[in-house]
Amino acid sequence: MSKHTAQVAWTLNNGDFLKGTYSREHLWKFDGGVVVPASPALTSVPLPYSNPANVDPEEAYIAAISSCHLLSFLYVAFQGGFEVLSYNDNAIGDLTANERRVKWVSKVTLHPKIVYGTHAPTPEQEAKLHHEAHETCYIANSVKTEIIIA
Repeated sequence: MSKHTAQVAWTLNNGDFLKGTYSREHLWKFDGGVVVPASPALTSVPLPYSNPANVDPEEAYIAAISSCHLLSFLYVAFQGGFEVLSYNDNAIGDLTANERRVKWVSKVTLHPKIVYGTHAPTPEQEAKLHHEAHETCYIANSVKTEIIIA
């Protein structure tokens, strides 16, 4: 078993908290020393109380799903003897309302574009690699969001 940590920090720097006129910008701090400026999405909290230049939780969630699939894919491709030269994904998440009208990321569609070296899989083998990657991805196994590989 392993544990993974993240520190999330926010401080009231300006505005009036009790009136709701305060910045929601905050920081994510990770064990390796990386600090990521974070903020809610503009669709959730308008300017000036959010910052579109920062990463929002929905984007981070979608990136985590995509990143986990990438890492799992690279591993299963390596295990299968397929040489991957590059992997790029334009992941898209759909935010919808559930039966209680609570918004959630109901679907994430991955659009991986992979460049192979001298030993490339057939389309059928590539589909199998994506399936295996999905089945072994820690994040995919942890969420109820539908994940589609387009």
